[in-house]
Amino acid sequence: MTKNRPKILVTNDDGITALGIRVLIAEMCKLGDVYVVAPDKPQSGKGHAITIDAILELKPQKIDGDAIAEIACTGTPADCVKLAINEVLDTKPDMCVSGINHGSNSSISVIYSGTMSAAIEAGIEGIPSIGFSLCDFSKDVDFSEAQDYVYKIAKEVLEKGLPDGVVLNVNFPKKSENPYKGVKVCRQARANWKEKFDKRMSPMGREYFWLTGEFENLDAGEDTDEYWLEQNYISLVPIQFDLTAHHMIQKLNTWKLNE
Repeated sequence: MTKNRPKILVTNDDGITALGIRVLIAEMCKLGDVYVVAPDKPQSGKGHAITIDAILELKPQKIDGDAIAEIACTGTPADCVKLAINEVLDTKPDMCVSGINHGSNSSISVIYSGTMSAAIEAGIEGIPSIGFSLCDFSKDVDFSEAQDYVYKIAKEVLEKGLPDGVVLNVNFPKKSENPYKGVKVCRQARANWKEKFDKRMSPMGREYFWLTGEFENLDAGEDTDEYWLEQNYISLVPIQFDLTAHHMIQKLNTWKLNE
């Protein structure tokens, strides 16, 4: 550990050996002392699930790079952060970064994302946190153009901090022939997944289903993450984990609930 260098927790949902987290570790090592606690296998789509019906194990690793410690966890991304804070680190980290996810976590995907849930879990603990994702699901995706922006955004968070209860959701467009145009601070688009289930029959005669579906952007606004990603900008959305619909409180208080 280096004196006076920030302590940075790195995690993800694609697993500790995924290319995205290896890139993220390398960039964070330029900014501080890095501790990695990440799933030992892919945990995409786990959302904010935690493990309560099985044991959890931490397995020290040494894969590559200059991290102070690398530990694979048998649990979910949220488990990784909980264990890192309570069992691995002697003090809370100065920042937590999650990713770089292989695939988009824009708009409604933030609800299902293990990447973002890890960042949110750290945010709940009062740790400035960022989730990074690149809109390409390939295992060998090219993260090179995203690296400088990952460094810049993380550096700004370390220097300026984040308000209590706020976490950053950063998405990079899929790499193309044209370089990224820059970063746009924006809002989450109103969108959802239109699910379909592919029904099949097993050789044993048992019915089973594969989840499929199509993404639907229902938002025509020109100030959303989906809009700016389409324009080849990096989207940066400040999100909060207070789910209260504050604008409804006054209206609900007019209901005859206590008569």
